[in-house]
Amino acid sequence: MTASPPPECVILVGLPAAGKSTFARARFPALEYISKDAFPPGARNKQARQDAALRAALGAGRSAIVDNTSVTPAERAAIIAVAREAGARIVGYFLEVSIRDAVARNERREGRARVPKVAIFTCAKRLVPPSLAEGFDEVHTVHQ
Repeated sequence: MTASPPPECVILVGLPAAGKSTFARARFPALEYISKDAFPPGARNKQARQDAALRAALGAGRSAIVDNTSVTPAERAAIIAVAREAGARIVGYFLEVSIRDAVARNERREGRARVPKVAIFTCAKRLVPPSLAEGFDEVHTVHQ
């Protein structure tokens, strides 16, 4: 009897409007999609909800993709800890895009999808690309 491979936890990293959600849908349609943006507006404890959803998916042996900005190692640490606890392989994708391109993409969005421009600039100042030293098994850079 062959053991099934461990589930994967894919973590997307990038500025708001970098194309993370589009990339997730195109590249990983079969993975369980987890994003704080999918929670209702004003939902409380989004981090705890996200952790619970990730724990449930990985605990059931399903691979998942976490689609948030996750711009700092500290923001990614909780996701990585949950994935490690579940024995998952952790794969990071850094969606590299210029601030100018992120702002332009954001301008084409409507409704809740459009973020305040200041959010892009604030995230850009804090952005630290993911690295293997954080606990990733693989890290890839995608130029958008």
